[in-house]
Order: sequence, then C-alpha cells, then structure tokens
Amino acid sequence: MKTLIFDQNYKSPKISVVMPVYNAEAYLQEAIESILNQTFTDFEIIIVDGSSTDKSYEIIQKYAKADIRIVAIKTEKNLGLIKTLNMAIGIAKGKYIARMDADDISLPDRLSKQFDYMENNPEIGISGGTMQIIDNKGKSIGVRKYHLNDEQIRKNIFRYSPFSHPLIIIRRTILDKSGFYDQNYNHAEDYELYFRIGEYSKFGNLDATLLKYRVHNNSITISKIQKMEAMTLEIREKYSNGYSYSMTLFDKIYNIVIRMTYFVPYKVKLQIFNLIRNE
Repeated sequence: MKTLIFDQNYKSPKISVVMPVYNAEAYLQEAIESILNQTFTDFEIIIVDGSSTDKSYEIIQKYAKADIRIVAIKTEKNLGLIKTLNMAIGIAKGKYIARMDADDISLPDRLSKQFDYMENNPEIGISGGTMQIIDNKGKSIGVRKYHLNDEQIRKNIFRYSPFSHPLIIIRRTILDKSGFYDQNYNHAEDYELYFRIGEYSKFGNLDATLLKYRVHNNSITISKIQKMEAMTLEIREKYSNGYSYSMTLFDKIYNIVIRMTYFVPYKVKLQIFNLIRNE
C-alpha cells in the first residue's frame, strides 16, 4: 500500500468523503472536482485506488499533490469494494462519513445540505437524498426519490433499499457502534449495513436532489443481478426475525414472488419493481 498525502497533523474535518476507484479514468476527474467544488469546504476525500490498470491513479495523484484534503492510497491488488470501503472508513477522521463513487457527480451544495441536516437532526444516524440518473454522456434520463422520514423508510425497507448508496452520509459514532460493511453480504453490503444502523438510530432523507448518478451500458451483468437478489432476500429473511423491524404480510408475499421469479428477465422485474416503488 502506498500513501501519497496523509498529514497526521491535519485537523479532523467535519466530513470524510470515501471514494473507491478501479479503472475509472473516464469520469474520475469530474467526480473528484464535484467534491472539491462544494460550497462546504471542511472535508477530506479519502480515495483508494484498487491497483487500476488505466490512468486512474495518475489522475488521483495530480489532485492529491494540489490539495492537502485528499488522502490518496493505492493498494497492491484490487481488494474489492467492501474491503476498500472499510479501509477508507478506518482512515477517516471526520464526524460524518459520506460516500462517493468515481463516476458520479455531487451537486455543489450536497455536503452543505447534508451537514446541516445531520446537525439539526441528531437522532438520525444515516441519510441520503434524491438522485438524478444520467447516462454515460451525462444526459439526464430520470430521477429517483426516496422516503423522507424514519417511519416511512422502515415501513418499506423490506421491499427496496431506502437510500442511494453513493449519496449516503453516516454519523461516525453510529457507524462505530453498528460496525462497518460486512464481507459476508457481497453485492448487497450497503443494504445489510442499513439494517444494522437502524438498530442504533433513526433514518432520514433530504427532499433535495444532491447527486447525478451515472448508469453505464452493460455496467451490471445478469449473474451479478441474480447474486444481488439472492443476497437481498437473505438479508430480509435475517432481519425479519429477532430485530427491531416488522415484516408485513405484503412484504412476505412480495419477497416470495421475488424468489419465484428468479429467472424472469430483469427488464420485466424492473418494471414491476418501479410500479411498487412508486405506489
């Protein structure tokens, strides 16, 4: 592992932005600049490059040399998303941990709005917001909103993820209680973490668009979707018993249907999912 910029004397920032990177040179510069151009400035960016084979690390080095707020790390091999995120969180000094992907774009007031929201709502341990969906050229192709309050989020948590993963911000004290990402839940590690965080705090989302989420052509394989679905169902089964969540009859039926439609084309299931989500 090689660290370029890591000043131990640098004061603890309010927010630590963690960004995993692997072969992301096409959009990485835009992603980094979207954080550096935030109206909120009391942050650090921890960028962990998983031994990219493209020019990703060269781009990271360029920014790290110019801005002390960037902690640049290159691992000897690609550790995978979960280990990479946990490494970045372990290094983070901030009061809050914010996620960011290497191909998305944070809107300029994202961190400012998220910081104010968390400061004004100390009972909330994790929050997100609305994301604008863009294609690989940056063209807007949709918007995804999420339930705003704890009651509604918990009511729907057994049907779909309550947050946009690259848009979340987590209170560090809560994350230390719940634990970091669990490697046993690969492909759905974020969803499982939300359930654990909900054991220690309330949920919330801002009613504001804060991120441009980029969707790539063929960016996710059918096999990965199937693995994600299987792991998601396992997580729901786990937290429906003996935890502070309640699965309704509709939730149970819905998840049985998901199991029964394992081999139904993904596009068809996505249409059904969107209908239920937008009820």
